[in-house]
Amino acid sequence: MLVNAAGVSPSQAPIEAILKVDLYGTAVLLEEVGKVIASGGVGVTISSQSGWRMPALTAQQDEQLATTPTEELLSLDILQPGNIRDTLHAYQMAKRCNEKRVMAQSVEWGKRGARLNAIAPGIIVTPLAIDEFNGIRGDFYKNMFAKCPAGRPGTADEVANVAELLMSDKGAFITGSTFLIDGGATASYYYGSLKPQ
Repeated sequence: MLVNAAGVSPSQAPIEAILKVDLYGTAVLLEEVGKVIASGGVGVTISSQSGWRMPALTAQQDEQLATTPTEELLSLDILQPGNIRDTLHAYQMAKRCNEKRVMAQSVEWGKRGARLNAIAPGIIVTPLAIDEFNGIRGDFYKNMFAKCPAGRPGTADEVANVAELLMSDKGAFITGSTFLIDGGATASYYYGSLKPQ
């Protein structure tokens, strides 16, 4: 079993580091583990709600993120400096890529009798989140969880509960999926009080 949760946040690192660690690093891990995963194996990668709150990409761009050979990923036109606005956009692109890679890699893992999924958490109370609350985007994050349907941030245990389902026999028919677990923040972003004006 594999659970991958490595990454850097938009307030921690420059664009290049976010793309190298969060996007490329995850792609390498999914591909390499997929080559050796045993039959019956299960993987879960932790992505982010952030990839859900950027404008839709074209079908071609999504396919490029999903299937471009790993060593060529960072050369894609949509990931070049002139096309990445800031660290938040780099982070969103990385997380969108993670979710598309999970879909594509689940096909490869399936050939070995293994499953692969992703979880896209919202704001979860962790030491990193506390750092974020006190950082330059702190007011943004506090407003997000105050106005989401759940009215609060999530806990690590709540994310672990979804991971447990995905890794157990109860989740045996689930593969290639991303589970958004953000207290409804993304729903509110599109259809509620968090909608950009």
